[in-house]
Amino acid sequence: MSAVFSLQNQSTTVDHSGRVPVEHLDYGYIAKCKDVKYLEKILRVLRSGDEGIFPHLIKFCESHLEKLDPRSRALRKENPVATAASISTDEWSQIVNELKMWQEETKKTETSLKQQSMFDDLLNENMPPIRGSSCSVPLSQTSVPKEKRNSSKRALPHDYQEWDKFDVEKECERIDGNVVNNDPPVVINTGHLKIKTKVDTSLLTQQEKLLLANREKDKGNEAFRANDYEEAAAYYSRSLSIIPTVAAYNNRAQAEINLKHWHNAMRDCQRVLELEPGNTKALLRRATVCNRMGNFQMAAEDLRMVLREEPQNAAATRLLSETERKMKECQPEQQSKGKRILIQEEEEEDDNRNDETKSEQTACPVEPSQPVGGEESSAAPAERGDMGNAQKKPHGRGDGGPHSEFNNSHHGHWRGKGGSSDKYKVTQEKVANGTSKRGSTASVQVDQSSKGTPVGGNASETVNLDAPCGALPPPLSRLKNEGNLLFKNGQFAGALEKYSLAIQGYTDSGLDSPEDLCVLYSNRAACYLKDGNSQECIQDCVKALELQPFSLKPLLRRAMAYESLERYRKAYVDYKTVLQIDISVQAAHDSVNRITRLLIEQDGPEWREKLPDIPRVPLSAQQHRREEPPSAEVLQARAEKAARDAERKAEVHFTSLKQEGNDFVKKGQYQDALGKYTECLKLKPEECAIYTNRALCYLKLERFAEAKQDCDAALKLEPSNKKAFYRRALANKGLKDYLACSSDLQEVLQQDPNVQEAEKELEEVTVLLRQSLANANASPAKPRKTVPITEVEGDEESTAVPNSESCCRGDDITVNLQPTDAYEFGQALNAARCSGNPAACADLLASTTPEMLPRFLSTQLDGHTLSLVMQALDSHLLEKDPNLVYQHLNHLHTTDRFSVVLMLLEKDERRHMTQLFEHLSAAESTEFTKNDVQNLANKYI
Repeated sequence: MSAVFSLQNQSTTVDHSGRVPVEHLDYGYIAKCKDVKYLEKILRVLRSGDEGIFPHLIKFCESHLEKLDPRSRALRKENPVATAASISTDEWSQIVNELKMWQEETKKTETSLKQQSMFDDLLNENMPPIRGSSCSVPLSQTSVPKEKRNSSKRALPHDYQEWDKFDVEKECERIDGNVVNNDPPVVINTGHLKIKTKVDTSLLTQQEKLLLANREKDKGNEAFRANDYEEAAAYYSRSLSIIPTVAAYNNRAQAEINLKHWHNAMRDCQRVLELEPGNTKALLRRATVCNRMGNFQMAAEDLRMVLREEPQNAAATRLLSETERKMKECQPEQQSKGKRILIQEEEEEDDNRNDETKSEQTACPVEPSQPVGGEESSAAPAERGDMGNAQKKPHGRGDGGPHSEFNNSHHGHWRGKGGSSDKYKVTQEKVANGTSKRGSTASVQVDQSSKGTPVGGNASETVNLDAPCGALPPPLSRLKNEGNLLFKNGQFAGALEKYSLAIQGYTDSGLDSPEDLCVLYSNRAACYLKDGNSQECIQDCVKALELQPFSLKPLLRRAMAYESLERYRKAYVDYKTVLQIDISVQAAHDSVNRITRLLIEQDGPEWREKLPDIPRVPLSAQQHRREEPPSAEVLQARAEKAARDAERKAEVHFTSLKQEGNDFVKKGQYQDALGKYTECLKLKPEECAIYTNRALCYLKLERFAEAKQDCDAALKLEPSNKKAFYRRALANKGLKDYLACSSDLQEVLQQDPNVQEAEKELEEVTVLLRQSLANANASPAKPRKTVPITEVEGDEESTAVPNSESCCRGDDITVNLQPTDAYEFGQALNAARCSGNPAACADLLASTTPEMLPRFLSTQLDGHTLSLVMQALDSHLLEKDPNLVYQHLNHLHTTDRFSVVLMLLEKDERRHMTQLFEHLSAAESTEFTKNDVQNLANKYI
């Protein structure tokens, strides 16, 4: 051991060879070694005991290794396996008792299962035959008696020479000759054996019934996948006899539909709807049955209910189109007297969908599809760019078309194909010189008179196809109205044809109405977008925007088309332009957020640098500027709500700040606590407890004068506050005003004689007071200074009143109109804001040069300050000096943090800013033009 420990001054060079030198097993070497891997190797050698057992050295090595790498695997120790000796007597007896109880319960369960064989007998009794066979063979008949199996002796193995002499062909002929074919002739199944459709479950528990019902339903699903619908229906019936479930009824209904058992299928659908009203699969299957039975009206109603829940259900869309076609075919045939032959195509529907498993076939394959006509709420918002009800209606031309779609209905998925558009194919027709030729295959059956035409199958809602549309002649107006009607009914291909004919007629007739042509191009772009033709949609939107720049709907549709083509940068620019026009379009907000994430993933942090330039929208095209001001009641309700919210937020913020200050005091961080309490007093200046708490912090920091001021403030709010008296006494003690300290301590003891701290302090202060009095008597008197008193004639108060040219006095607030720095300007601005006096703020701005305004506001600018400046400029300075207002606005936007403050403005504050620029653009001046004001407004709005 001494030989090992004597090598402490050896070199700490690490030897990474397989063996650790004995001189490295030393305190000094281990303490200097920094190689974790080598220390682990040393620790393993020490633990092995090959070089001796040194417990203290092992612990020292472990502690040093733990400092270098606390997660080292070498520090892990295996816990020994728990035994009866390592466990307390009570725990061990509890474990033994639980094992015994478990063993007894297991034996009882096993005995009861052996005695109760009813479930097995039931299964054997109701076991259906094997599919594909004419009979079922009991399992007992196929078994071979044990005696017969053991009676035959095993054949002895042959050696290689015998195998060489073996003739395989002769042996095969001998076997074939001895075999007698006693097999019965092949029986071809022409039908299935009768499967019992009911199962006796009177002796089964509820859990066993559920298990057996699911098993029978799974058998039915397997038979359905094998196209054996009769067997599937039988198994579904067995499952329903055990436990009636919605899934089993639905599946049996589909099997009955495939077997063309319409009444049975109808009955099962009715059962499902009784158990679960609104079940989409039951509605779809009942519609299929009604369609086959000729009840088209009920089928259409069920399909519309399905499409309300699942707007993208392709099977429901297709079946509804077929049902509506049959309804239209039946109407003229019912009017004519004669025989009618209705030919129906039988379609194989593979929509047996199991509600419980995913491996079965789906009942209604969902594909991107368009909404069915006549249902205003039949389409769900699109994944990428649903415009919803977000937009207003700036161009009120045409009812029911794409320009009213944002107010009437939601989009479907705009990548899908358009509904059943083949119903409304039209022949190519030309319009020239204001006249039109209509082919015999018109897309819509339009009454030649001016009577209304039903929309979407609702007789109470009609639309006049001859209604005038702007400056378009009657033939073109009719084409546009027909296109709007088709678009509203979801027939986008037919609407596309109508809009194309209207555009061609507009070109041939030589009209001059850019607004009407813009609407036609925009409507046709909506049809292209619905049909997934994004390129054509973009082209029509570009033409529409050339005719009417900054038109909202073409911009939004072009953005959606760009996004569908994954041209995200251009889509982002169009969406941002839409938000400049109308900031209330929620779909544009959502799309901007979504595309921003995609661009960040695609282009990284510099994604904004790769964007095209976003155009500036003129004020005349911004729709939010034309909003009507809210009523007085609305403003009052908003103000009350804002006050309540502000009060609630202030209360929460106050409580949080107070708690943080208390935590800092507990930790001894009095300077930090001082800041928190100061912020609390800004929110609630009449909270007595905050003054006493801050006074404590001042005392700890030996700032006795400030502590005394806080105690005085607390005593003004609560004249009998004991803490305030005691802490003011400590502050007076620190200021060496022992007489005042003694008076405060006596007040504390008068309120509560049990305060021992006050008694001790009073004793100490009494001694200090006596010493100070003794010292005062012993020291010579100081000579008094002579203070000359001069009489002043006139009003003495006039010396304290500032010059009227440099100061403005409000009700009780004085505003300095000649600030020299940012601090004085901020004080004057805060005084005007606190008094709610925009006139004082206007006087301050009038006396301030525009070049100095950004420097004065560099640290004072916030939303309320900016709003006050805007109000002062609009209501007081604009009429007097519009040039000064323009100069102030031209320099104000260069202030630091201006862009951040601008984003945090509320809607009313933005409205005031917009009104200011409107009034400024209407003012006459030789120093600026309306174009200058518009360019300046783009930096604010």
